[in-house]
Amino acid sequence: MSLLEVRDLTVAYGDMIALEGVSIAVGEGETVTVLGANAAGKSTLLRTISGLTRGQRGDITFDGAPITALPAHERIARGLALVPEGRMVFPFLSVEDNLRLGAFTRRARARSKETLEHVYATFPRLPERRRQMAGSLSGGEQQMLALGRGMMSLPRLLMLDEPSLGLAPILVQEVMQQVAAIRREGVTVLIVEQNVHQTLKLADRGYVLENGRLRLAGTAAELAASDEVRRAYLGL
Repeated sequence: MSLLEVRDLTVAYGDMIALEGVSIAVGEGETVTVLGANAAGKSTLLRTISGLTRGQRGDITFDGAPITALPAHERIARGLALVPEGRMVFPFLSVEDNLRLGAFTRRARARSKETLEHVYATFPRLPERRRQMAGSLSGGEQQMLALGRGMMSLPRLLMLDEPSLGLAPILVQEVMQQVAAIRREGVTVLIVEQNVHQTLKLADRGYVLENGRLRLAGTAAELAASDEVRRAYLGL
């Protein structure tokens, strides 16, 4: 049974259809990617799964239970966490305060001390800057902070929206390595990303969205070998 199932999801902003009849599944322990051009509906998909956006039609199931009607905070309590596009750190709070804000559910608060130590071990630049204001960090460091804050909620499924956005190539590789490390710890990952080459190396399976509709689905190897993906996203 899949950890996450999205069935026939349709989302509209006024008269504009952002997603139409989209269905995806993510198995426990997998890394699954959603690929597509700008405005394909990728971020809308993650926001709707996390409860920040409401769909007009469709069902979302997490760990076998329906969550379509649940508010965002209850989805987080069940183990869904979103690291949003643009990192969205609190610039005038310290690195450590940003991290502690990620542990706001009762379960996460009870384990926040050990989780914080684990996050610092995973992202060794962060403890060096724990008292520093988050807004003074580099883009790569802010992305590490955003990932760490997501881990503070003790997620079963970590959703990442464009984690490489705006980063230099060497930092993109570092961030992807850290995502791989998170997955090795047993956290399921659903990643939206425009850096198709790096993401298909990381993922087990993937989906391609085009204009709000599901265009392709397959293993990472199948998508990497697809002529359509190679032409549209890999420049081959």
